[in-house]
Amino acid sequence: MNVSDSERLSSGLKALGLEKSEDISSDLVVLNTCVVRQSAEDTATGLLGKLKYIKKKNPSMVICVMGCMVGPKTIELEKRFPQVDVWAAPQKFDKILDPVSKLIGKVDQEGCLPELLPLHPKIASFVPIIHGCNKFCSFCIIPYRRGREISKTIDEVVLEVKKLVSRGVKEVTLLGQNVDSYGHDLDPRSDLADLLYNVDKIEDLLRVRFLTSHPNDMSSKIIRAIRDLPKVCETINLPFQAGDNNVLENMRRGYTRELYLDKVQEIRETIPNVSVTTDLIIGFPGETQEQFEQSKDIVEKVRFDKVHASIYSDRPGTIASRKMGDTVSKEEKKSRMAEIVSLQKRISLELNTEYKGTKQNVLVENSTDQGLSGRSRLDKLVYLKEFDIQIGDFVEVEIVDSRTWSLTGEVVKKISNEYSEQLIEH
Repeated sequence: MNVSDSERLSSGLKALGLEKSEDISSDLVVLNTCVVRQSAEDTATGLLGKLKYIKKKNPSMVICVMGCMVGPKTIELEKRFPQVDVWAAPQKFDKILDPVSKLIGKVDQEGCLPELLPLHPKIASFVPIIHGCNKFCSFCIIPYRRGREISKTIDEVVLEVKKLVSRGVKEVTLLGQNVDSYGHDLDPRSDLADLLYNVDKIEDLLRVRFLTSHPNDMSSKIIRAIRDLPKVCETINLPFQAGDNNVLENMRRGYTRELYLDKVQEIRETIPNVSVTTDLIIGFPGETQEQFEQSKDIVEKVRFDKVHASIYSDRPGTIASRKMGDTVSKEEKKSRMAEIVSLQKRISLELNTEYKGTKQNVLVENSTDQGLSGRSRLDKLVYLKEFDIQIGDFVEVEIVDSRTWSLTGEVVKKISNEYSEQLIEH
């Protein structure tokens, strides 16, 4: 979400005539913040300290802070960081563009704000469709910073995706803190499946993904849409966060391990060839070794393609911080993390090994020291052996090697847009 926000603000600043700079002592510095973990916020505050020193030498410098560090009220932040000129809550791009436009003498910036789309987007781009979250999990600060859920209309999203496709985008990932509750606030009420059916119809778009889901809102209708729509990739990120029911209740997740496992079973019965990834918090307040073993049990049972595990850190302002403290030692958290990483490495390697010798369709997205790479429909990172291809090509490859987190493939042939539709349907 932050990557998408940065790209959109950047397009607005470019429309005002500014040029991007990597110099921290530039005329305008925008710090886009993430505060999901305390360490991320600490990094941001540390950088603000450095910027304070730089601004003393260059008083005309403009410092803006955006993202989840900025809540509805900024009085305390203004006192703590007087060097900051502008505070902008998530998606409040006008809070930055308005003062910057006046500063450089472009007061009339009508037409700039509505078109906050990258002029030269990446082949695979992000499209936020719903902002905020209504869940209020006890460990999470995001609802307090990003606010309640607000969905774009289906027409707005479709128009945005069409514009991106006209600029060369071939794959979009629809984003939301809880993307499955998309449209529940609209009148008339809509849902993610309705949006997927509309986006799937967009000409020249090859693939659609979405992030991040919640087990309570991953409806049967959404699951069937993933199965039935040719452009929607069979990849689902479904966080379980903890494997013990008491811990889940303390997290205020709203489901049990049994309900979670039932949902995974429904997904796999409906979409046999599906990639399932998840999020897991290690060392939540009060989590015992026995309760942690329940999390390991789910990882072993479900056999996720990826597990995004994070060590719990106390977030001031959350329910868990106010009522539960941080009771699991750092040493114990690190030990449990090592167990999860070791377990998931084994599972990921076993799953990836099964792809050797198979044919996969890959969208070429990046160039690295290891050569070109892209992702399969099931979100597998595939490094490509030398071939006459370039970023943006859609290719069929044969997988010749597998590792824990990636695959290597030999390109068999390029796939035209017309033929790609037939392959997707097949």
